This record gives sequence, structure tokens and C-alpha cells, in this order.
Amino acid sequence: MVDNHTHLAARREMARLEELTRSGAAEAAEATSSRHLNVPEHLDRMERVGVRHAITCGCEVPELEPTVAVASMHPHQLSAAIAIHPNEAALHCGITAESPDGLSHGLDPWHREYSLTDAVALVAELARRPGVVAIGETGLDYYRTGDAGKAAQAESFRLHIELAKQLDLPLQIHDREAHADTIRILMECGAPERTVFHCFSGDVEMARICAAHDWYGSFGGSMTYPVNGSLREAFLAFPPELLLAETDAPYLTPVPWRGHPNAAYAVAYTVRAQAELRGLSLQRWCEQIDTNTRTVYGV
Repeated sequence: MVDNHTHLAARREMARLEELTRSGAAEAAEATSSRHLNVPEHLDRMERVGVRHAITCGCEVPELEPTVAVASMHPHQLSAAIAIHPNEAALHCGITAESPDGLSHGLDPWHREYSLTDAVALVAELARRPGVVAIGETGLDYYRTGDAGKAAQAESFRLHIELAKQLDLPLQIHDREAHADTIRILMECGAPERTVFHCFSGDVEMARICAAHDWYGSFGGSMTYPVNGSLREAFLAFPPELLLAETDAPYLTPVPWRGHPNAAYAVAYTVRAQAELRGLSLQRWCEQIDTNTRTVYGV
């Protein structure tokens, strides 16, 4: 089956490949192997556990082109989703107010160089390249961006919705503590034909709303945590044909792999937990997830 939303370190991978070219394979490998798995090593682990493909997401300006490039280098195992993350959207509008989670924010050079409109235009340009199969993640995040940034997030969300429809690509939604407004904007704009709530965090009622509109729920490692019984109830409220699996790596590592960095190969644990909840064999559930993923992304 497929991990439909992960974050490989594409910029770091491209820097590694540049170093290999510049310094020679032995020196570059020695310099990097002790710190991080590189992309080929990730892909090898995926293959060993039966994860045939992963969609890696780039959602800030410096990650966009490297994400597309890495996917194009490994077309049989990787595809790309790109967008401007909602928290990045506020920064592109110069909004640096402290967020509800207590974090302070500063502007990086790309926030000053690109307006929000320009950043989304870059997404639109790159999204036309081979290997890009989705627009995302975009949406609303009221946990890490405060009231001052809400209008910027809403503007960005609307721009990405229209872009996904223009390019006939699926939309991957980031919705964090903003369920009502996320659904309202989707309804006002008209959701793309294939809309995915990535890392679904709503309740049973929201799951039913999504199902009524044929919106997909993608569930990651957080559904395996003992405290998240309500998330498992929401998972069961979706019809099986509207469910997907993901890691959202490198965070949200599933049980029993918690304590380790998350990665696309670890989606196997989440899928096992999903199969048990649905009362299905692992093979049958993998077939269902795989069918759903092909329907949404064509991979």
C-alpha cells in the first residue's frame, strides 16, 4: 500500500547529492551516514515492509523544488505534493505575532522575498511538473498561528483550492483546531473533486460530514495512541472507500514504534492497527487502502 502523506528531507537529500558529486561518494557518504537515513535507504525500508509508494510533501518555498526533484528521481516509489503551509502563509504576509502555543515567529529570507501571492504562484508553476500528484498541505491552523494570521491563512487556503481545481489535482488539507472554518471555506469555494483531510483530527460528527461530501479521511500514527479513542471512533465512522493511511513523518510515530523517528516505512504499524479496528485481514485492508489511493492520486 501507499503512505499518502510524508515529509522526506528533500532539501537535505539534494544537498547530499551535490556533495557526492563535488567530493566523491566515499567522503560524502562518510559525512552523512551517521546522522540521517538518505532517501534511497528510506525507499529500501519501504520496499521491505510492503509500502510500495509514498507521497512526500513540500510546503515551504525552499522545499518546493527539491521535493519535486526528489520525486522525479524515484518515480516508481515517490510522488510529490506541494503547497504553502498555512503557518507559512501568515509569515509571507509579514505576520509574526506569538501563536497560541506560545511560539514566537521570525521571518526567513524567503518570506521577505515572496509575497503570499508570489509563493502560491511558484506552487502553481512547479505543480505542472511530472511527479506532482496533489496540492497540499494547505488549510487552517489555529494552534500555531494566532488571530492576526487567520485572514492570511484563509486567503492562502482559497488560492490553493482554486489551484487544485484548475489543475485537476487532489487537495490535501491541514486542519488543526479549525474544523468549522475549514469546512465553511471548502463549502463556499466548492471543494475539489478529490479532497483529503490529511492527519484527520476531527470527531465522529466531522467524519460524517466528510463522508456525506465524499471527502477522504487520512489517518496517521496518532490514531494508535491509547488516549485517542475519539479519533478511532471517527475512523470507524468513515466508509472504507474514503479512508487513507499516512505517517506525516517525521512526527506522530505510531505505536509500537514510538520513541523512534517516524518515516514512511512505519505506516505499516498504522495500517495493521486500522485493519484490526475494521475487523479485516491485513491483506484485505491493504488492498482497500491501495485501491483508495489509486482513485485519489493515480499512483
